[in-house]
Formats: sequence, structure tokens, C-alpha cells
Amino acid sequence: MSTGGGILAVVTLLRDEVAGGAPIFLVSDEAELQRVAFLLEKIMDATAHDLQNGTLILVRHGN
Repeated sequence: MSTGGGILAVVTLLRDEVAGGAPIFLVSDEAELQRVAFLLEKIMDATAHDLQNGTLILVRHGN
């Protein structure tokens, strides 16, 4: 069964720079950004990708 791919969530420091169809988790500093992304990565069985601008996206790659 294919689960498909796509962005599952966004974790960001940039409240005003992010909008869209995936859940958005707003954090207050870099340490929290990393911690929340790591936890969501495990919970969602996803891969976190750092966009190098205060935002990480969690992606499930299609099989």
C-alpha cells in the first residue's frame, strides 16, 4: 500500500512567513525548533529537512 509523499508539518520561528495546508508549529528559539522537529519526525515517521531560514519541514517520502 502506497502512503504517498508530501509535507506533513512545518516547524518554524517565522510566524509571519509561513502559511499553507500543512500543520504549522510555531517555536520561540532554535533549540525548541530542533526539539519539536525531532519529536515530530519520530511520531510521524517522517524526515525533517532544514530550509536554513528558521524553518524545518517534515516530509514523508512516497514508497
